[in-house]
Formats: sequence, C-alpha cells, structure tokens
Amino acid sequence: MKDKDLARIFENAFPNTLDTTVRWHVGGTSGRARKRKNDGLGDEGHWDGAQSFIVTGDINAEWLRDSTNQLAQYQMLAKKDTQLERLIFGAINTQAEFVIESPYCNAFQPPPPSQVPPSSNGQEDSVHPAYEPTRVFECKYEIDSLANFLALGNQFYKSTGSQEFLHERWYLAIETLLEVLEEQAKPTFDPKTGRFEGNEYLFRRKTMAGTETLNLGGLGNPLKGGTGLIRSAFRPSDDATILGYFIPGNAMMAVELKRAATMLKAVGKSELARKLQERGDSIEKGIWEHGVVMHKRYGEVFAFEVDGFGSSIIMDDANLPSLLALPVMGFVARDDKVYQNTRKMILEQTGNPYYLEGPAFGGIGGPHIGLEHPWPLSRMVQAMTSDDDDEISNALASVRSSSRLGLVHESINVDLVTDYTRKQLRLSG
Repeated sequence: MKDKDLARIFENAFPNTLDTTVRWHVGGTSGRARKRKNDGLGDEGHWDGAQSFIVTGDINAEWLRDSTNQLAQYQMLAKKDTQLERLIFGAINTQAEFVIESPYCNAFQPPPPSQVPPSSNGQEDSVHPAYEPTRVFECKYEIDSLANFLALGNQFYKSTGSQEFLHERWYLAIETLLEVLEEQAKPTFDPKTGRFEGNEYLFRRKTMAGTETLNLGGLGNPLKGGTGLIRSAFRPSDDATILGYFIPGNAMMAVELKRAATMLKAVGKSELARKLQERGDSIEKGIWEHGVVMHKRYGEVFAFEVDGFGSSIIMDDANLPSLLALPVMGFVARDDKVYQNTRKMILEQTGNPYYLEGPAFGGIGGPHIGLEHPWPLSRMVQAMTSDDDDEISNALASVRSSSRLGLVHESINVDLVTDYTRKQLRLSG
C-alpha cells in the first residue's frame, strides 16, 4: 500500500477484532451436536462443539449483525488458517444457539458455559415474546440481525467449502428464522374483515428518545399485507423504524436466503432449500413492487422504509445494511439505474436529510448519533460502490485525514475531527 497513513490504519484495524473482542472461544471436538442429557441450559446439543463469543467492543455483549461484520474480513483466510476457521465455525454455532433461544433479539449476554458474568443494559423494557435477561442483553427485533446470521454461514461455506456447521442445531435455527419471517410478514389488519390482528412482537421502553421505542403500545405503525416484505421493528442503528418495511434489511434478507438456498441444494437439502428460495424470491419481488418509488427530482429510487399503503421514508443511514450498500450486499449491480438514482439522492443534502456536511468532515450519519456527526463508514461504502477514481480517492482521503489516532472512528463532528464518538468502530476493521 503506497499511502503510509492508510497502511497504518489498516495495520491497526485489521487485527483489532481478534485482539480486543473475542471474549470466549472453545475449539470443541465436533460440529455435530452430541447426544446427551439436558444440562439445564436448553435442549440436547445446546452449546456443544466449538463456540465463539464476539463482543461489539466497548459493550460486553454480542450483536448478531456486528459479530458477522467483524469476522467477515477473516473469512477469506479461514481455509488456510485453522485457528481462524475454528473461531468462525464457533461463532456460527454460538449465533445458532442465540437464534434458537431468542430469535427476536439483537444482542446477547455471554453464553452460560463461558462463565463470563452477564451485564445489564440499564433499560426498562417490556417485550413480547419474553426473554431471559441473563441470556439476552437487548431484544430489539431487527430483520438484518437474522440476515447476518445467514450471512456468517454463507460466507464460511463460500470461503472454506466446509459443511461442518450444517448440523441439527443450525438447521433448527434456520427453521426458527423462517417462523419469524412468516410471523412478521403478517399485516396489521385482517385483509378479509379489516379487524386489527396484532403482532407476535411488541417492544416498549421507558425513554425520553422517540427512536428508542415503538408507538401504538409497542406495535409500531400499521403495515399492509400481501407485499412479500417482512416487518422490522428496528433499524441496524438500533433506532425504531417509522414504517416497518425496512428496505435495506429486506434486501439483505432476500440475498442471504437465496445464497443459503443454493448452498443447501448443493448438500442435498432440497426441500429446505426450496423454502428459503421461495421466501427470498417473494421478498425481492416485494422490494421492486413496493420499495421503489418515484421521486420528482431523482426519478425512480429505492425508499428507505415503506408501509405497503403507499407511504415511504426517503433517507439513508450509515449503518449497514443501507441503501448505499445495496451493491455491496449483492442485491443490485452498481450500474443499476434505480440504484444510481438512489445513490445520487442519498449522497446529497437535498435528497437525504442525514447527509451531513461541514468544513471538517462530511458523509451519511443518522438519527442515532445526531445531526452533526456523519460516519466514516459511509465514506468507505461510497468508495466501494464507485467506479470514479476521483470519488474513491476523495472518500479515502476523508477517512484518512479524520483518523488521527490511526483508528477509524464511529462518527465525526462536521466541524471538528477531534470530536468523535467511539475511538474505534470495529466494523471497519
């Protein structure tokens, strides 16, 4: 790497997950659940084999989304590095246990066998379905959490060819995931009678921040059925959705379902592969039918959120998955016309209310941090989705000049690069 500053940032960031976020790992003897008596921790096979608990960084809890992204950079090395292969294999097994026990939750406490003590998130939450707080750190239902569970296995299979993780517990996690998708595809009102139907998931928090809870008694705003889309109560930023059909999350789910279907078909699981393929196709069709809207300035664009009734939210957020990252996740090609229109829109203040600019730094932010702190992550995704050399160079220069500690921060003040949140955003490693 010719740029010594960028080289130093990479040198610092690349090993950071391994150095600072692996709280617990056991190699195990086999990926297949061993038959044994219930040990008080769950079903047979619970916590068998290799396990890895990967924390987000400054919080002693594992987010499904974050741990998948933190490990993604090592996937290409796993076939040649046994220790990395065991670490990622263990992470898949651990995530599978989390999904089986609490599929609506996004962040988890250390597994009981680790003997690492749980911690409190300091919140007063009322959630349905109920969860065990010694096992779950936070229970915000986010569709991308489940998509990232799929992604971790898909990436591992692609990079190593290993089928070791395809055991009974993983298959149970997949069936559990499909049940959640079925439940969250339901409309708010019965399409025949028009009567309110309710939802399996409710979330209420005592808070002064509207983005931290759901309105209408923990339900969120009404959604129309028959769209093919899947409800998400929260965004990857952990902020509540306004309209529950979160398009980037649905796009990621569609992609990962179909990738998993291809893998399962190859290993002889044709019926399960069919289920995943059909659900993925249905979601993708729903995005193109309901998630693409006409903007008077930019033409056809992807909305950030929709409700199926015709309402839409036009914006983007730096957190992944995002509209900007649609080609990165494999949903569309970079030269797709609707994506190009969307990209132009969300990289301008006139099109995206969370595109934040100032004399020191600029990029996409989001409501989670505020209106003066864009994320360097958005500039890196901007570079990854561009074919323009000048745009790529400018985006990387912006990240380099704002990383004065040799680490990529979570967000940076538009007026002062030394005013940042989180010294190291480990997703950027």
